[in-house]
Amino acid sequence: VEVAKVSPMPKAGGRWNLLEVSAIGDTLSVTLNGQRTVDAVHDNRHAKGAIALQYGSGVVKFRKVEIRLP
Repeated sequence: VEVAKVSPMPKAGGRWNLLEVSAIGDTLSVTLNGQRTVDAVHDNRHAKGAIALQYGSGVVKFRKVEIRLP
């Protein structure tokens, strides 16, 4: 949130989605349902710290959450 512009903006509401976030040091990349939406943005605010799941509004469910270390 407020780190990078998402492009293309996905339509993901009302169904299960696969979200993959790669965070290595200050470099973040995001893939949603096989489509890269954020590619290698650098943000020092998130280079280290806690991991949290977040949502904006409505009902959100998480399943099969995995954290892999490089």
